[in-house]
Amino acid sequence: MIMIQIKMNDYTFTCETENVGKRIDKVLSEQELPLTRSALQKLIESGDVLVNGKAQSKNYKLRAGDEVTLTIPEPKELEAVPQDIPVEIVYEDNSLLVVNKPKGMVVHPAAGNADGTLVNALLYHCKGRLSSINGVIRPGIVHRIDKNTSGLLMVAKTDDAHNFLASQIKAHTFTREYRAVVCGSIRQVQGTINAPIGRDKRDRKKMCVTYENSKEAITHYELLEQYKNYAYMKFILETGRTHQIRVHCAYKGHPVLGDDVYGRPFKGIDGQCLHAKKIGFIHPDTGEYMEFDSELPEYFKNVLKRIEV
Repeated sequence: MIMIQIKMNDYTFTCETENVGKRIDKVLSEQELPLTRSALQKLIESGDVLVNGKAQSKNYKLRAGDEVTLTIPEPKELEAVPQDIPVEIVYEDNSLLVVNKPKGMVVHPAAGNADGTLVNALLYHCKGRLSSINGVIRPGIVHRIDKNTSGLLMVAKTDDAHNFLASQIKAHTFTREYRAVVCGSIRQVQGTINAPIGRDKRDRKKMCVTYENSKEAITHYELLEQYKNYAYMKFILETGRTHQIRVHCAYKGHPVLGDDVYGRPFKGIDGQCLHAKKIGFIHPDTGEYMEFDSELPEYFKNVLKRIEV
């Protein structure tokens, strides 16, 4: 299948044999388009993708000869406002920056968190120069970490950098290493959790291990220190699903300490004891591999001191 750009923001293609029966969002995500799969799904839902002149759902399965047209709307004016909020910049150049997000800071505006987020801080720091790939609420955000997860996060300033970095995440060549304290005793010193993750039917705000409407999720782990009732762990993500480490740990019966969604609260800290310690990627401009490491934050060190007793 060949996708042809007919105008600045318009594309078209005809479905051929190799794509018959495949979901339209999956096929589009495999093309050389300046959009992530989630962004494509939003365009499908908003009617900017037509099949034979008609709007379809994102799970529409293509048929032989289907004529698909895609229109990428002009970027909307940013709605998130710049705010002078201190943020720790680990690295910065003309294409990207690496930040060390504190525990308790939300990454981007959402219901209940309209401002005071990392995006608000970045808009101020970068004077609005962030990639537009993820829209007006998540400018520059290539990947996310949860509100109560601390640590390193990569941010794109340009659309080209965003697409290049996102392609590494998709290809599983992007390094993401975490530290966590989990509950219980770990019998196997190291291993891999390979269990698909999808939305929990009983609670749509939660994720769970399921084989229905799920995506592949792979987490590699290593035991760093075993304490009486807790374990200090290293995790390396091969995939990056929502809440992946937290869900996989709970699935194995060892929820992350303090996780009030998949485990139970822990006195003295808000939310899970989980830190994004290291990230590594190929720079979109130089082609060189770059890696950044961060120290454990004070809250994490204090937890380790408490569980040593």
